[in-house]
Amino acid sequence: MKNTSLVLSVIALAVALIFGILSMTSRDGKKVQAPAAGENAAAGAVAGSIVYYNLDRVLNEYDKANDLRSIVETKVNGINDEVNRRGNRLQKDVNDFQDKINKGLLLRSDAEARGQQLSQRQQEFQNYANQKQQEIMEEQQVLTNQIADAIKQYIDKFIAEKRYAMIIAVQGDILPMPINAADSTFDVTDELLKGLNDEYILTKGNTAK
Repeated sequence: MKNTSLVLSVIALAVALIFGILSMTSRDGKKVQAPAAGENAAAGAVAGSIVYYNLDRVLNEYDKANDLRSIVETKVNGINDEVNRRGNRLQKDVNDFQDKINKGLLLRSDAEARGQQLSQRQQEFQNYANQKQQEIMEEQQVLTNQIADAIKQYIDKFIAEKRYAMIIAVQGDILPMPINAADSTFDVTDELLKGLNDEYILTKGNTAK
């Protein structure tokens, strides 16, 4: 079974692919970097600008994404715990059966009958484990879709309000893709994150009422 950390890494990659990656020529050869403290991150972005945001930061700092990941992680851990519990119990019975065979404590007819039962249980367990793995994959896909949909819906409103020509997602630190270098004044990550989290707080508040 894949561990949870690997699952979350795959989710992050899947979300990155959803938005589609567009190319952009570097501006003035400046490296993509976070703005200095107190600097207006989107000071150079006006209507018609092509701006970008750091997808890794959005995925890590978007409160709704973190809440959803926590819920899915709890579900996945519960599924894995149950699969492991059943698997360990089956393995214990198999070991006990093998020990009795080695010590000659079972009649041949009894050994054959118990062997067939264990073989059937092993097949049933394998089917169960496969079913639970499919459930985990479905949980992961739903999580990916929910995060992506929430971000995309907000970006649609964000770009309409700001009237930007294009918003591009950048991912990676050493060699950001698809933009390798750009003027950091066109980085709208902070503004985008603030809007996403503010909207999520309002949504949670309305849901709680």
